[in-house]
Amino acid sequence: MIKALRGMKDIIDDKFLKIFDTTREVAQNYGFSYIETPILEETRLFKRSVGESSDIVNKEMYEFIDKGGNEVCLRPEGTAGVVRSYIEHKFDRLETPKRFWYFGPMFRYERPQKGRFREFHQFGVESFKEPSVWEDINIIAMAADIFDKLGIKYTLKINSLGCSECMPKYKEKLVEFLQKHKDSLCEDCQRRIKQNPIRTLDCKLNSCQAILKEAPKITDHLCKTCQEDFEKLQKGLDNLEIKYEIDKNLVRGLDYYTKTTFEFISNEIGAQSAIAGGGRYDKLVESLGGKPTPAVGFAIGIERIMDLIKEEDKREGIYIGAMIEEAIPFIQKEAKKLRKDQKVYVEVKPKSLKAHLKAADKGKFKKALIVGEDELKKGEFFEKEL
Repeated sequence: MIKALRGMKDIIDDKFLKIFDTTREVAQNYGFSYIETPILEETRLFKRSVGESSDIVNKEMYEFIDKGGNEVCLRPEGTAGVVRSYIEHKFDRLETPKRFWYFGPMFRYERPQKGRFREFHQFGVESFKEPSVWEDINIIAMAADIFDKLGIKYTLKINSLGCSECMPKYKEKLVEFLQKHKDSLCEDCQRRIKQNPIRTLDCKLNSCQAILKEAPKITDHLCKTCQEDFEKLQKGLDNLEIKYEIDKNLVRGLDYYTKTTFEFISNEIGAQSAIAGGGRYDKLVESLGGKPTPAVGFAIGIERIMDLIKEEDKREGIYIGAMIEEAIPFIQKEAKKLRKDQKVYVEVKPKSLKAHLKAADKGKFKKALIVGEDELKKGEFFEKEL
């Protein structure tokens, strides 16, 4: 028997569609437009955007040489492809902001576990050409609205990574600290000291985290502008009554973030785990060949939140069944009329009244319409509310 590849999973759950509908509705209500980028992209797009120091590029990308000799890979995340599209379609030359949302599959070759697969889905948004921290607040509020509508509890964590003025000075202090403890750090963190020392703060090993608790914090070394923006971010979230915690070690797993960074955490999926994350990436468009463009966005891991959505015990739609085969054309015709404004399910296999009512109840329909020999003669239904 042929089975799905390890880390790949069939989606047989209506909650997936509920998440899609909810995220789409919220994004459109915020004025964002839909974008769909190719699943297959040039490998160098992600090496230049996500960063050579990231685990995604170092360990997790599905990359290969295609028949034309091109280095390509399955997209491991959504932002880079949207930025590539933004530049390719010359939106970076416009003065007006562009705001996009997307929903689709991503691929990372990592160890499968609960809520984490090799093929997974993300909903994400990207906002371009708006440098104000008020847009960061707008983006965070959108994610909060989505989780509220889905009935998902969360903890929001925020941080600031500073800018090109304050980050270099902070990196010097951080590298100095890391070099003192280098021999006690894991192999990945030792490599990151040269590649991107900020990424060491994102290490998940307890041994490294114990050391990094004493590391200097970027929020203690922000320039005046970044400090004012970070304070404004907090006041903006307070104004919207969105609760948050400041996590001075929060850096996210990608190299392109600057200034605002944030994660939504759930305690309901085993170990404390991120269900969404994002931040500002003002230098990414320029680094990929576009004009300097401020940008901010986030992504939600769909598989991460599937189990957090509570099943609604709600009845809806109509179940129509026949007790004799001669009645099937009649029920199909009547169902066509009723489907104009509601959900109607037709059972094409003749069954007893008791069997039909049992099936309708199990399917959580609000009403059952059954046709037997007598009902067919009169052109009517036996009707029962469930």
